[in-house]
Amino acid sequence: MASISRTIFFVSGSTAITAETMGQSLLSQFDGIEFDQVTLPFIDSYKKAIRVYQQINRDTEQRGIKPIVFSTLIDTDIRQMIKNSHCIFFDLIETFIGRLESELHKESSHTIGHRHRLLNDGFYDLRMHAMNYALDTDDGISTKNYDQADIVLVGVSRTSKTPTCVYMGMQFGIHAANYPLTEENFQPNKAFPQLLKPFRDKLYGLTINPERLHRIRSERLPNSRYSSLHQCQIELSQAEILFTEENIPFLNVTFMSVEEIASTIMLECNLHRHVL
Repeated sequence: MASISRTIFFVSGSTAITAETMGQSLLSQFDGIEFDQVTLPFIDSYKKAIRVYQQINRDTEQRGIKPIVFSTLIDTDIRQMIKNSHCIFFDLIETFIGRLESELHKESSHTIGHRHRLLNDGFYDLRMHAMNYALDTDDGISTKNYDQADIVLVGVSRTSKTPTCVYMGMQFGIHAANYPLTEENFQPNKAFPQLLKPFRDKLYGLTINPERLHRIRSERLPNSRYSSLHQCQIELSQAEILFTEENIPFLNVTFMSVEEIASTIMLECNLHRHVL
């Protein structure tokens, strides 16, 4: 049976990040369907709205089925134009704004991108500092500022340490450093890395299934000792033994997205976000 394909439009008068996030969360509940996703941000004029209207109608004509539109359009006239196109329209703003206005007894500002302007004024520098911190301390490049870390991720190569640190910096303003475990750390009678000892209460381990690590490393260095399944098995086994012996909490990230890894760490380590 051929897989079903459906066009999805994320349409916004601003960045379309909210439309994408909410829309993709809903779509993730439906397996077996291929979604051709089209993001259309900054639809903030009648002229742009006409082009979107025409694009949606062309897609309907070519595929013979109406596309699904997730909208966070604020402007009433623009929103109505897109809604009148040949599509299945989900209004992610109007669905909630009306009820909130009623509950809060106050009319909304209906301002495009208002949230981003308000929050960025207060938190932009914090986000950038946290992201720069993640990059400056990536893979143990610099350990002199570990005292500033909210968390220090440890694990063997390619266990999602770097993307998780960057995401935690961007999304939560968390200062996340990471330190790589190498074969040297697993030698017999090898002491626990001395430089990590002062930060033991900040350490959190990441591990992964050997088969998954083998596939990831093979994309980077195929047919190498580094990417061999045997090497992956040895390193992960030794890392998990180290975590257990040193009482370092750890997480298996095999089937987890970066977002899920970061949120789990935030919860388990009782970390509080620094930005909204």
